[in-house]
Amino acid sequence: MTETVENQQLQTMEDALDSVLDIKPGDVVKGDVLAFEDNQVRVSIKESGGLEGVIPRRELSAKPFNEFTEVVNIGDEVEVVVLKPIRDKENGNFLLSRKRLESKKVWAELKEKFDNKEIITAPVKEAVKGGLVVDLGLRAFVPASMVDSFYVEDLKVYVGQTLDFVIVELDEKENRLILSHKEIAERERAEKRAAALANLVEGSIVEGTVARLTNFGAFVNLGDVDGLVHLSRISHSHIRKPGDVLNVGDKVNVKVLSVNPEDGRVSLSIKDTLEGPWDNIQEKAGEGTVLKGTVKRLTDFGAFVEVLPGVEGLVHISQISHEHIATPGEKLQEGQEVDVKVLSVNPEDQRLSLSIKALLERPARPEGEVSDKPKRESKPRKPRAKAEPAPTIVAEAEGFTLGDVLAGAFGDLNTEE
Repeated sequence: MTETVENQQLQTMEDALDSVLDIKPGDVVKGDVLAFEDNQVRVSIKESGGLEGVIPRRELSAKPFNEFTEVVNIGDEVEVVVLKPIRDKENGNFLLSRKRLESKKVWAELKEKFDNKEIITAPVKEAVKGGLVVDLGLRAFVPASMVDSFYVEDLKVYVGQTLDFVIVELDEKENRLILSHKEIAERERAEKRAAALANLVEGSIVEGTVARLTNFGAFVNLGDVDGLVHLSRISHSHIRKPGDVLNVGDKVNVKVLSVNPEDGRVSLSIKDTLEGPWDNIQEKAGEGTVLKGTVKRLTDFGAFVEVLPGVEGLVHISQISHEHIATPGEKLQEGQEVDVKVLSVNPEDQRLSLSIKALLERPARPEGEVSDKPKRESKPRKPRAKAEPAPTIVAEAEGFTLGDVLAGAFGDLNTEE
């Protein structure tokens, strides 16, 4: 009887020894969670003859956690990988890892997604030098050049966002996992841009935001598409550069001039949404009105003075001074501010006739001054043959006809007593 019991005990020990010899590093085994200890979880390895193992806290999960119960509970069955045997009975027979087995599964899943070119969705964990760190159960990296379809100055704005990615590089041995959001962002923006272009109607007036300024115009953002306001379509008045009247971030109303879906170009105008400079000109610069203006250009026959934004009028050389002058430059210079009186206004032809002299006091003739020219004896006039009417001559000069110029030459008849 005693011999039989001893034989049974020996058989049990041999079985246990065989089990120990069968478990080696790298093996995947199952176990039941027995207890939570300070920095580890104790596990009973199934079908091992009562052998135990421990999972260090750092090897419990690839995801961050505070309490063990966020990952496992007492009595749970867990699948773990054997790291190495240990000789300290109090700490179990084997060192185990749930995290590494979890990572192996994640690598396998990602490899399948990579091969199938699937899109994956994951949260951005942090911004680091040169890119973003993404949590996939594994640490994945997104280089700064692959974050978006445009240059991103502050990567921190993406932290906490959940984005779509494609895997561009995967190497489990090197623990290298590279993702990109740029391709997806470009595709999404292209789709939104196409929809925005389809919804724009030529001739409509919409609100936009000045996105950037160039030497030749301003780009205005209309939501999912940008349009160009050429320099000539920004203002009714002459400007040298867009920055003279616009700033990045300004809200502006624009008129849609044209839309080209094929090349994605949109032509806009700010000027066409503004009141024209010659609209209601008679109310703003009616005959007899005195205005302040700026000399814009000097010509042989007079000076053009801007009295309102986009509105210039001609001061004929005869209307500059009571004195006789050979050129306007004797009294005026470009950029000079002057007071002028409106002599006449022609809204249809967008012409103003102005006078500086009419606002100046006529110099008095010195007392006793007599003309040194000898008087000529009057002679009876001989009747003249009736002349044929002279042909009308019209010559355009800076927007004014020769008739306008000549009319200014005789302006003294209306302004001088």
